[in-house]
Amino acid sequence: MPSFRNSPPPSLEFVDETTDSITLVFKGELRTDSVSKVWGKARKKTSSRLFSTVIIDVHNINYCDGTGIAMLADLLLETQRRTNVDITLEGLKEDFQQLLDQFDLKHFKPEPESKAKSIPITEEVGLTASQFLQDLKELISFVGEAFYSLWIALKHPSTIRWKDMLLTIERAGVNALPIVCLICFLMGLIMAFQSAIPLKQFAAELFIADLVSVAMLRELGPLMTAILLAGRSGSAFAAEIGTMKVNEEVNALQTMGIDPVRFLAIPRIIASIIVTPLLTLFANFMGLVGGWVVYVSLGFPTIVYINQIKSAVTLTDLWGGLFKAGVFGLLVAGIGCFRGMQTSMGASAVGQSTTRAVVSGIVLIVMADGLFSVIYYILGL
Repeated sequence: MPSFRNSPPPSLEFVDETTDSITLVFKGELRTDSVSKVWGKARKKTSSRLFSTVIIDVHNINYCDGTGIAMLADLLLETQRRTNVDITLEGLKEDFQQLLDQFDLKHFKPEPESKAKSIPITEEVGLTASQFLQDLKELISFVGEAFYSLWIALKHPSTIRWKDMLLTIERAGVNALPIVCLICFLMGLIMAFQSAIPLKQFAAELFIADLVSVAMLRELGPLMTAILLAGRSGSAFAAEIGTMKVNEEVNALQTMGIDPVRFLAIPRIIASIIVTPLLTLFANFMGLVGGWVVYVSLGFPTIVYINQIKSAVTLTDLWGGLFKAGVFGLLVAGIGCFRGMQTSMGASAVGQSTTRAVVSGIVLIVMADGLFSVIYYILGL
């Protein structure tokens, strides 16, 4: 049998071509790696004109594999579909004829094109509800595993992967500091400037400091930090673990008897709980600096701004915001790791998990913030 490397490439000639007849003469070897050179050429020629007689001459073919037979069958079927066409295959060796007979051209029927069915709205609602219940079930299971692993980590700190946790603190905390400071500085500046316009009508520009300080320490500082963490670190957690899931590294951990939640999720969750309040401190400070810029530009001295902040907020407001920030960090890291663990196989699976992690994280942050507002109101904080 001739080797692939030394085999002559197939060739195709058109002879005895008239207005209503043509002969296709194939030469060489019809192999998988080279048959495409003549396949498209033959299809194009036979479909370019309505021939009444088509002869396929394969006397000079000394080798033909399955792909070559498929080409011959395709040419025969394509020509047979037209009416009033006489097609003949000449010179096919007996061994190759046995392969062609397996196609059963007489009874061959192409598969009908599948039409996309529109899903009724009731079925869509049912599928959505079923998916929601499945997600809820998996979320409850993940929360249970995560809290159990956190409890074990607190009882036995040596089980924590400290190196991985410190690396996460650097990536999620230190590297996020510039963007958090910039956004919160602009938030404080914009909020102070926008509030100065209506307050000026009542000669109450003095209370801009009160508004900015209360809003930043109690709400906007923790909230903006958590949202930035969800978009930046929550998505990264989902992408990292999702990629490991696609590459079956998570399955490898389970095979070795290592709990993926304790090994992958816990260091990230602990790191987020630590860095989110610290980032919130910087966010609060930069928000107050932004308000100070507007305050001073309106003609008020810095000492007045500081005194107004002291009279408007207390340590309770600061600690309440920092506690919320810690809970937000727990939610962001938890949902990011959870969506990463949920990643299925496929090219787009990691992207879908990342998107769902960000959306779910922001929704949970807003819901938790509303819950904290009610709790703080009941407690009189």
